[in-house]
Amino acid sequence: MKILLLTVTAGYGHHATAKALADLFEQRGAETKIVDVYEYISKVVRTAISQGYLLSSKYTPELYRLFYTKTSKNREKLNKMNIVKIVNTLGAFKFEHFVDNFEPDAIVCTHVLAAHLISEMKNRHMVDAPCIGVVTDYCIHPYWEDVVNMEALVTASELITHTAVKRGIPEERILPLGIPIHPKFNRYISKEDACAELELDPERRTVLVMGGSMGYGNSRKLVRQITQLGLGCQILAVCGNNKRAYNRLKAFEQEYSGDCTLRVMGFVDNVELLMSAADCIITKPGGLTVSEAIAKGVPMILVNPIPGQEERNVEFLLNNGMASLVTKTFPLDDALYHLFHNPVRLRTVRESIRAIGHPDASEQLVNYVIGLVEQRQSNVQQVPDSESASGDALAGNGIT
Repeated sequence: MKILLLTVTAGYGHHATAKALADLFEQRGAETKIVDVYEYISKVVRTAISQGYLLSSKYTPELYRLFYTKTSKNREKLNKMNIVKIVNTLGAFKFEHFVDNFEPDAIVCTHVLAAHLISEMKNRHMVDAPCIGVVTDYCIHPYWEDVVNMEALVTASELITHTAVKRGIPEERILPLGIPIHPKFNRYISKEDACAELELDPERRTVLVMGGSMGYGNSRKLVRQITQLGLGCQILAVCGNNKRAYNRLKAFEQEYSGDCTLRVMGFVDNVELLMSAADCIITKPGGLTVSEAIAKGVPMILVNPIPGQEERNVEFLLNNGMASLVTKTFPLDDALYHLFHNPVRLRTVRESIRAIGHPDASEQLVNYVIGLVEQRQSNVQQVPDSESASGDALAGNGIT
């Protein structure tokens, strides 16, 4: 069985979702391939999308917010002159060669633009395999309603179904399985065991700060606010690939002499262990990080949302009692104080996370796709007797 996973480089989550699914498919014996569709079609387009997303969301957030809001409200189908339509129509003819060579049994798209490309190819009968789209945030991104040639669309929650239907997506195509994350986040690790492995004190509160890898926000400012609260907690600060944030926090770590314990890290591959040890996580509300925290049952304090999809994630999480949001008038120290000094709030947050979360989203999606492929293969093998007899007759005449 061959599974093709298609993504577009615009942020980290889309590729990470594809990688998590690929690992699980391979455990089930499938051959997989992850492809950035625009890396294959045109590196110029790929660079324009990835850099354009980073620059616009970071340096011109109001313009990005305006674009996202405008496209979200646009209910009309993509017209022939839309840039997405033009690029994918032209790209379909080039990408057809790749699909023909790989011969996938199913295609999974973790970005809406990749899904648009495959939908266009299916419309032109360039692709025959079943295709599934995956929405990697707690909202419906612009243009998903225009992806009409997909067997299913995976969403983050049943609570988003109403919005998706209002946006014009048929309910029978919606699969509210959750955002796929790596299966390791679905394995239970007690706080005591996690703290023992990390050499932390399980009796002290542990706060995990995830700064992200794109350079948003000020991790040093956040950590300083935690240390000034007087909680005497253990702070785990993960900077990812953000070297500037790492260096600034290391400098603060060396000069700090308070009652908190600070551990500064760069890129790590044991986030699931850090989350298991944490009593709360302070993070940007990216769809994947949020889903990992939900799978681990960790209360969230959200900071620095990117305009557009991350602001929609904030709305979903706050409206469902799963997180708090830091603002200019509700700073981080207030958010932490409220969380740790209100046991009822802390308990209801954890209950909401357990009720709404889908920690097994990856397993559910992989099972669905494999079942879809096996059913399709079974249907092909079940040839009617009359057709089989005709085929034998033709074979006997040397016609195959």
